[in-house]
Amino acid sequence: MTPRPLFLYALCGSQRQVSTSRRLLEALQLACPEGITIEICDLIGDLPIFNPDHEGEKTPPVVEKLAEKIRKADGLIVSCPEYAHGIPGGFKNALDWLVSRDEVPFKPLMFAHASHRGDLVLEQLADVLRTMSLRIVSEAFLRLPIAGKSDELQAEALAEARDNDLLLTSLSRFADAISAEG
Repeated sequence: MTPRPLFLYALCGSQRQVSTSRRLLEALQLACPEGITIEICDLIGDLPIFNPDHEGEKTPPVVEKLAEKIRKADGLIVSCPEYAHGIPGGFKNALDWLVSRDEVPFKPLMFAHASHRGDLVLEQLADVLRTMSLRIVSEAFLRLPIAGKSDELQAEALAEARDNDLLLTSLSRFADAISAEG
């Protein structure tokens, strides 16, 4: 039996186009085996500041678009740097828009971390995401410390991770966990 195709939606905690978190997500996107597609979210920077008065019928269209992408996803990948010992404000704002919605509960989630440190943000994110009832797939956790390295060293590390199947292994573990839940 051929496994069904999987659509994964990747959320980047940094809004910089050249961030190492985004670069890691792009490397995962390129490493996808047949049957897995990753789309990197480009909506987070466009979200208005969360206000509960603007939920329901007043929900902004960009929030609805983000929620629809998440609804369609078989799983989420989160790559987020640590800013000032915490979750970057724009990313936390995106999560706040999703808290009371029905797209995220029990959705499988994989962390892809681009730093050798930043465990505080991982702990904070895990706490927030579990509170939102997302299912963190710990066996798929990917840490590739490319933050703070030159572009050349980042490219080398990403190529090595691709060549030694580190990226593929994490994606495969995530896909297996999604498939196992039916």
